[in-house]
Amino acid sequence: MRNFDFDDGGRPPPAPPLHSEKLVSDRKIFFLDLKENDRGRFIKITEDVRGRRDTIMLPIEVAQEFMDSIQRCLEADHDMR
Repeated sequence: MRNFDFDDGGRPPPAPPLHSEKLVSDRKIFFLDLKENDRGRFIKITEDVRGRRDTIMLPIEVAQEFMDSIQRCLEADHDMR
């Protein structure tokens, strides 16, 4: 008899996202999912390019610092134009 509360590795299935966003740019799709596990909240960022996916997990504790870094990159790009 199969137990559907756990995956084949004996782990519980992943919880659904608390919030999701999708960005489409040219041939890339970005998925941003706010999720939570026993270690806290995090943002799962997935890039899909023609079926190939790469993912990073960004702990919510560093999300503002990450956003500040992105803002500085945007400002630097703007200054170079």
